[in-house]
Amino acid sequence: MFLFQEAEIQKVVTLNQAAILRVEDAFSKLAAGDAVMPPIMRVDIEENNGEVDVKTAYIRAYDKFAIKISSGFFNNPSLGLPSGNGMMLLISTETGIPQAVLLDNGYLTDVRTAAAGAVSARYLAPKKVDTVGIIGAGTQAGYQLLALDQVRDFDHVLIYSRTRERTQQLIDRVEGKISADIRPAENPEEVVRQSQVVVTATPSRDPIIRREWLHPGLHITAMGSDAEHKQELDPKLLPEVDVLACDHKEQCFRLGELHHGLASGVLSKDHDIVELGQLTSGSRPGRTDDRQITVCDLTGTGVQDTAIALFAYHELASAGMGMKVGETSR
Repeated sequence: MFLFQEAEIQKVVTLNQAAILRVEDAFSKLAAGDAVMPPIMRVDIEENNGEVDVKTAYIRAYDKFAIKISSGFFNNPSLGLPSGNGMMLLISTETGIPQAVLLDNGYLTDVRTAAAGAVSARYLAPKKVDTVGIIGAGTQAGYQLLALDQVRDFDHVLIYSRTRERTQQLIDRVEGKISADIRPAENPEEVVRQSQVVVTATPSRDPIIRREWLHPGLHITAMGSDAEHKQELDPKLLPEVDVLACDHKEQCFRLGELHHGLASGVLSKDHDIVELGQLTSGSRPGRTDDRQITVCDLTGTGVQDTAIALFAYHELASAGMGMKVGETSR
């Protein structure tokens, strides 16, 4: 079994078109029925504002699959620590024997989550974008902005978070990595009304974006609601958009913005909702008109984890990296 450290992984895996295409292909395989993906297992540690998730998926025809353990402890920034962490384990689909441990500290999760945001924007955002809005200022907010830069050109970025200090820290991290002008926004309403693409990347428990702020030509990727108690969108806006999309309906009905739509009675499971894999495989259209309003609910799927873990493994093996830590015993 091979052990790979975060520093090695970051050398060979970046948020680029190759990584985005691997995640896009995983969505297509999921939609085609070529993947087995069980429900997420989650442990909540409420007294420390934390959670630990276990996600996995077997993609047929691949010789390995990933089991990913990821944590989100949202008080960590006040301790000088990142809020996200984790690791991935690759297991042989032929023998069940562990093949590799990827000690990525959540880096691969950041990459695959941002890649899903790029896929969402590729199929649902308007072709012409002047302003991008980011709500949230954590690590993933920055990755989402860099991912958008891979699939759309834009001139301006508005960033809002609850504290101006964290907003400025995010601006400092991404300035120079994209060519757009970046500035802080005063409130979420300013972000939504002035942007053509908005990404929400927060652990919010209350809606941030209101129905009355929607406007023609807007696309929203909401990726913070990955647990039942999290919510970033006013449920009333969901049935009013022209294209409502998600990464996986069954999962989003349990955890995501769609969950809140069901709970509030504004959506039913019969509502017309398109999955990303249907867009990537070409079986359903995405945005067909510049004036449409589109929303994508992302909760993070196990197929993304297997796809990015296998991508990383092959890149690392090709580079001769990693440490062999044991032999199989009988």
